[in-house]
Amino acid sequence: MKFFLTLAICCISLFTQAQTVCSLESREKLELFLEKLADSNLSGKSPNELNTMIGQWFLETPYVEKTLEVPGSEQLVINLMGVDCTTFLETVVTLTRLAESNEFTFEAFEQNLEVLRYREGKNQGYPSRLHYFSDWIFDNQQKGIIADVTEKVGGVPYPNQPTFMSENPQFYPQLSDSKNLDEIKITEGMIQKRGYYFIPKTDISSLEKNIQSGDLIAITTSMPNLDIVHTGFAIEKNGRIHLLHASSKNKEVEISEKPLSDYLAENKSQSGIIVARLVTP
Repeated sequence: MKFFLTLAICCISLFTQAQTVCSLESREKLELFLEKLADSNLSGKSPNELNTMIGQWFLETPYVEKTLEVPGSEQLVINLMGVDCTTFLETVVTLTRLAESNEFTFEAFEQNLEVLRYREGKNQGYPSRLHYFSDWIFDNQQKGIIADVTEKVGGVPYPNQPTFMSENPQFYPQLSDSKNLDEIKITEGMIQKRGYYFIPKTDISSLEKNIQSGDLIAITTSMPNLDIVHTGFAIEKNGRIHLLHASSKNKEVEISEKPLSDYLAENKSQSGIIVARLVTP
């Protein structure tokens, strides 16, 4: 028993060294998914097809919020046991990118997730995390990972002026540090100067023919100081586009019962969608 306890402690230390936090359970689940990808015949599968395939591996995974908020300095959190809408999306996209590059190691996942999650692909502290998802889209387009196709599929200009974080630092313990708060304000200013597009929710049903299964979906909001309130993947079901997502309402990863247009229609604060697509290497 003493031997196994010592081994477990050593493993936990290994998975939390440097700037990465990953529980034994999450690592085991990740390793299983990596093995599954390595053993699968993925030839000819597009990034979108991989997104929908891998995304469905997570069905019924519990919804857990704020898994990235760990005490102390900013660390790369890897958690497959509980996901929120953004960490679900990031995890699936990272696995898709590994499948495309034929890299099936924990270290490759770690490196690719860091590239997605942080500005310019590097964890340089709390403000470098892409907290606003519209910023996430912009930064990952600059990296050549995704393309914002919203205007192409029929979108119209989106007035994007997020200030929620700087106006509500009490919700973010790390913003008690004035330096972090100042950097978040700078980020908000940069976002406000960019041009964004969205598809109003009243137009989704007529334009969904231009949306592909596996596209990244970011749901915009009518709240003037926020940009995105939810994320997921488009997935075709019975000829309609639905949402594959980590649902805060139903507390698990699921495919929306109703088509995407009807899903948004039920929520007054959700104003429309931004659509992004992984770039084929």
